Amino acid sequence: MRPLGYFVHHQGRGHAERCAALAWALPPERPITIFCARDDILPSLPSHAQIVTIPSLFEASGAEAPGLADLDTPDTLHCAPVGWPGIREAMGLIAGWFREADPALMVCDVSAEIAQLARICSVPHVKVLQHGDRSDPGHVAAYRGALGLLAPCHEDLAQPDWSGGMRDKTHFAGGLGIAPMPGRTEARARLGIAADERVTLVVSGGGGSGFAQAPIGVGARAFPDWQWHSIGHVARDWHATEPGNLIHHGWVDDAPDRIAAADLVIASTGNTTCHQVMAAGVPWIAVPEWRYFDEQHAKARALDAAGVAHVEPHLPSSVHAWRAAVDAVLARHDAARMRALVSPDAAQNAAAWLETLIRRGWDQSAPLALVAE
Repeated sequence: MRPLGYFVHHQGRGHAERCAALAWALPPERPITIFCARDDILPSLPSHAQIVTIPSLFEASGAEAPGLADLDTPDTLHCAPVGWPGIREAMGLIAGWFREADPALMVCDVSAEIAQLARICSVPHVKVLQHGDRSDPGHVAAYRGALGLLAPCHEDLAQPDWSGGMRDKTHFAGGLGIAPMPGRTEARARLGIAADERVTLVVSGGGGSGFAQAPIGVGARAFPDWQWHSIGHVARDWHATEPGNLIHHGWVDDAPDRIAAADLVIASTGNTTCHQVMAAGVPWIAVPEWRYFDEQHAKARALDAAGVAHVEPHLPSSVHAWRAAVDAVLARHDAARMRALVSPDAAQNAAAWLETLIRRGWDQSAPLALVAE
């Protein structure tokens, strides 16, 4: 079989987790070459997958020429600084692989520039479709030029502004990249949490700077009979005062257990966290963080409209605001609705869809209908 290429953005973990899930679900006869600036973020991969480490497209590898730094960026590009040898090296490696490997398909998760590079090099590509205001010419070109779009969410979380033309070539894969979540009882047993203990978990993800310490402490003080735990990076505040019912664990390897064991989760709207919380069916206060193109804010609006999360624009700033937010999420909580938006077969269905796209693109005798979700 002709190989499949895959670009993985190294911010956060969701891009890498989706890639690994698809690699395992693809036929073992389909070689897959993964291009990423960090090979340490990828989970275990099958033997038919290989990683090519490339320089980062987003971090300068040396001093940037001042005159070039001020060069205007056209609307068709997002991150395209001039004079960066690392970008030339990365793009050269990918273009060279296109020439030598003659791939069947390139998956871009995510970079509009890589997607357009594939199209310029006459390689069909699939663009991962994320939330946010991506109506700019760069994104539109990447989407229009794609053989297909892969949305790592359920169709009920689609943005209203995704056009009919986009949806016609979009495969929705809610839950792609997450492992099955444990049950509440088994998770609590592993963590040593009593059945009647009330637990709040704050998930401070890895895609940004994390939540601030002070408002978490205010929340813990608002519910002194609950145990509050945080995982991930918490930004320290010199003025924060914390009660005894709050413990910061930092980075952990058992996040799925901690989410499944909680009575309440407070988390931003990164894709992996979203799907883990929904799969666990735990009441959720979603607090979007700043991301390019307002990705998390758009995702939060979709989650709110679908009835699977209570959204706050920022961590509540007072005891009474915390109590109001918790009352609101508990009043609308619907565990069955949350779990319905996560498919245990997301990776297998997405891999089958990719294989159908390849057959449709390269073999005119193949049926035009795509694999149903």
